[in-house]
Amino acid sequence: QVHVVESGGGLVQSGGSLRLSCAVSGRTSGTAHTGWYRQAPGTQREMVATVTSSGSTTYADSVKGRFTIFRDSAKNTVYLQMNSLNPEDSAVYYCHADGFTIGAPPWDRWGRGTQVTVSS
Repeated sequence: QVHVVESGGGLVQSGGSLRLSCAVSGRTSGTAHTGWYRQAPGTQREMVATVTSSGSTTYADSVKGRFTIFRDSAKNTVYLQMNSLNPEDSAVYYCHADGFTIGAPPWDRWGRGTQVTVSS
């Protein structure tokens, strides 16, 4: 079984920063893609940032220049550094990862999410 667990959410004032963590654990031989997504009440879940095993990244236009996604392969953890936060960034942030396990089918998992609230 593979587990994806987010942490690091919280309440921050507008202009502040937060760092989210996404830890992958369990029976896995490697992670191919990891992404952060967010969903505010009444809206659809949207992609925020993704990173591949080779380090290639993509960002939503709304967060470019403010958010940075990076991975620590040794810890099997992906981080989302969020700077210059504004109230529109408030949402539940979810981590999604996919990868492989030798001798088993490929896997993909969603975490349970972590709340980010930015006050004005």
